[in-house]
Amino acid sequence: MNETPGIAEQLTWIAVDWGSSNLRAWGLDQHDQVIAQASSDKGMLSLKADEYEAELERLVGDWLPTAGPIDVMVCGMAGARQGWLEAAYLPVPTQLDQLSQGAVTPTLTGDQLRVYLLPGLSQTRSAATHFDVMRGEETQLAGLVADTPDFTGLTCLPGTHAKWATLEAGAVSGFSTYLTGELYQLLANQSVLRHSIGSDELQDHACREAFVSAVSEIYTAPETFSSRLFGLRAQDLLDGRLPAGDTRGAVLAARLSGLAIGLELAGACRECPTDKPIMLIGNQALSQRYALALNAIGYQTQHVDGDSAVLAGLCLAHHALKA
Repeated sequence: MNETPGIAEQLTWIAVDWGSSNLRAWGLDQHDQVIAQASSDKGMLSLKADEYEAELERLVGDWLPTAGPIDVMVCGMAGARQGWLEAAYLPVPTQLDQLSQGAVTPTLTGDQLRVYLLPGLSQTRSAATHFDVMRGEETQLAGLVADTPDFTGLTCLPGTHAKWATLEAGAVSGFSTYLTGELYQLLANQSVLRHSIGSDELQDHACREAFVSAVSEIYTAPETFSSRLFGLRAQDLLDGRLPAGDTRGAVLAARLSGLAIGLELAGACRECPTDKPIMLIGNQALSQRYALALNAIGYQTQHVDGDSAVLAGLCLAHHALKA
């Protein structure tokens, strides 16, 4: 490994978000400022347990000083049962500034790194909750409370498997997962609707109007979801008011997205008061879509960038580890 001039002298620790499909690493100085970053497509799904160390060293090796070891805080799927080494789930309620208490340290062959794998969160069935797990999102939530330690409210982390978490004074008291993104992909690509669904971008007024209308309709009557799905195919065949060409498929895609997200909202926030904003944590485009949907049913939102949140959460965990 070769030191990169400037980085090796300043590097204090490394933050890593290791997902199913990829990983991202940030090199930080003593003030938690990012001085280097790198990414790889070697996520959990493409690695065996004995391959993680080599991939991490390949990614960050040029940053490392001769003297070590350097702390590496890792969240996400590297700590899953089928990952590098299992970091057992912490049961809710869990204080988000205490995630590092559940960290595990894999045995390494080299001596330049000291790796800590953060745990996820779990929820077992009770009268008010159901079985659920998260791994990676808890660190984004920790990033939220890094700036607001006593944060209380409802948060949503949009994604393939969207997470909704209730925070009380900086602790996760309960959460639910919705397979909305995966459901959309299955319906758009593998069901009869594939003949009607086009590109889903919400770039024009007609698409946004179709999306908002679908959200409101299904939020009011979620029991009609399956029927309204087939109605998309029938609309494509029968509705002469729909535009032609690619715009037609885009409008129907927007409507499918609205039905899927609206169904999620019917389950996630129907009983929530509308006088307090819902916090969205994630990328800009998807968070804007959820904000549009929530606005349509009377909720206001605030947004925290997902990358910023996960980095802030890893910083919080590193501080707690060294306290």
